[in-house]
Amino acid sequence: MATEPVSLPAALASFTEQWSPRIVTAVNDYDVRVTHVEGEHLWHVHDDTDEFFLVLDGELHISLREPAGERTVVLPRSSVFTVPRGVEHKPYAPVPTDILLLEPTGTSTVGDRHEEVPDHVDVTTGHTLG
Repeated sequence: MATEPVSLPAALASFTEQWSPRIVTAVNDYDVRVTHVEGEHLWHVHDDTDEFFLVLDGELHISLREPAGERTVVLPRSSVFTVPRGVEHKPYAPVPTDILLLEPTGTSTVGDRHEEVPDHVDVTTGHTLG
């Protein structure tokens, strides 16, 4: 865990990979991660945890498969949304977008169940910053 303040713009400037989150700090048993995203992620589900999204810059769309049917939420800059545990979802960014995620330490970027992972998606529990 960082012992000094972490600049989110500096953290984001330290890497260029898409869909490859960096851990900027921890809060109790949760990682605070930032990443660049553009294009589609993949359909996946986290069976035992919610997933928190904060859009720092750009725009994020999250398609959800819920009991009532499929819908998409749109998150403009400075918006937050939490995908409830057990809900299948697929993030998509129509433009280059930077997001912050809050997830339990060790949570995989592709969840517990998922479709085939495309080459541009990093399967990770988060990379250390730096």
